[in-house]
Amino acid sequence: MSEDRTGTREEPGSQWYDNEAGPLVRPYAMTGGRTTSGPAGMRFDLIALVTLDTGAPDAGADTSLGPEHLELVELCRTETQSVAELAAGADLPVGVVRVLLGDLLELGCVTVTRPVPPAKLPDERILREVIEGLRAL
Repeated sequence: MSEDRTGTREEPGSQWYDNEAGPLVRPYAMTGGRTTSGPAGMRFDLIALVTLDTGAPDAGADTSLGPEHLELVELCRTETQSVAELAAGADLPVGVVRVLLGDLLELGCVTVTRPVPPAKLPDERILREVIEGLRAL
């Protein structure tokens, strides 16, 4: 540990984090100033599922990816996760995660499964009738 000029103790490698102020790298720096994800500005739902694409090129070999991109890839490596889970796991704002996922999607590193819209879900009345029919058997 070392002390800075204010007498605050710092751990090695903690130069990008301040205990009082939080991260010193602002979200716009992580996304290159972008606020929309992908070329078409597609928006990811919080419950959209993100899976690491097994046939994708090695994300670690791509030098255009930042450490935040690689962290998202690592989080997806073990299991499929929602956008909200990735944001929590990476300790990043959801808006930043959406932009970074847009980059990973363009590169073919991940696949995103969007949730089924409520209009396409089966009607509750039909499901109740099916259950009643099964009980009658």
